[in-house]
Amino acid sequence: MPTRFRIFALSAILLAVNSGLAQSQDKKLAITDVAKAGVDYSLQGEYTGDMVVNNRYWKTVGLQVIAQGNGKFDAVLYLGGLPGAGWDNQTRDRLSGQQKKGVLDLVSAGYTARIVDGVAIMRDPESNDRLGKLKRVERSSSTLGLEAPCDARVIFDGSNVDQLKNGSMTADGLLESGTEFDTGSHDFTLHIEFKTPFMPHARGQGRANSGVYIHSRYEVQILDSFGLEGEHNEAGGLYKQRRPDVNMAFPPLTWQTYDIDFKAARFDCEGNKTCNARITVCHNGVVIHNDVELTGKTGAGKAEGPTILPTKLQDHGNPVVFRNIWIIDRDPKCCCCSCCK
Repeated sequence: MPTRFRIFALSAILLAVNSGLAQSQDKKLAITDVAKAGVDYSLQGEYTGDMVVNNRYWKTVGLQVIAQGNGKFDAVLYLGGLPGAGWDNQTRDRLSGQQKKGVLDLVSAGYTARIVDGVAIMRDPESNDRLGKLKRVERSSSTLGLEAPCDARVIFDGSNVDQLKNGSMTADGLLESGTEFDTGSHDFTLHIEFKTPFMPHARGQGRANSGVYIHSRYEVQILDSFGLEGEHNEAGGLYKQRRPDVNMAFPPLTWQTYDIDFKAARFDCEGNKTCNARITVCHNGVVIHNDVELTGKTGAGKAEGPTILPTKLQDHGNPVVFRNIWIIDRDPKCCCCSCCK
């Protein structure tokens, strides 16, 4: 092979290797500061307003715009409003597009959208007739910042990690994942606030993965699932058992809440399970699991049993952070089940 062709071939190989390394690094890119998130993050988010639907009538709609890296975007249009705020839980339309110089154009078979400066102008893709205007909104959970009641035990308030095993804090006083704490009871109410990083290049389980592992057995998944379908392995899912009734995930870098009522499984004196565990979960103030029966451990959870095990904040290598964690003991005062003694 002539020298110049060898050099060309070697350059092509190096370019491919470097490209592969860059893509791999992009997938791990996790931005935790809004000020450093860039123009794509400024366009990502939720929009709502009224528009003409099916060229016949005005309806309130919600639009979730999801950054996919390198200026690419997906979006979901919800009839009735945003999830948990008017959506009919059935009708949605998917759009996709690209931003250039801070202007995002999205298109689907039924609609187009141009987003500039926090406003989405919706049009008919054939006639280009204007159908409506949606404005950007920033929702917050109705339980965000909820103070611990007098009968609660504070697990983490930003002052120290004394209640946590292997707990560590960020420089600004937030709790990092990869820690655990004793619930002190079989049945309890747990309040916890969390924030996922902005990882536009990552996908699926690689996008801000963590979880609340109750008694080390049952996982309520944490993931950046903004705009996704809402599956069992996405935000709010009971891992490998049940999807949330509605995907209430807010955009990354937004504080979110879980409020969990948990009742442990019951066992007789011989260690046989007599009742399954039950759980109610509110995600960002909306009930996504209502007194649901847990038929067994989830995923890689510890085997079920009458012993109280620590509750874990799972670490999957992504900088998910937590704050304002407190718990209320709900154990019955008198119970014939061995797990309550």
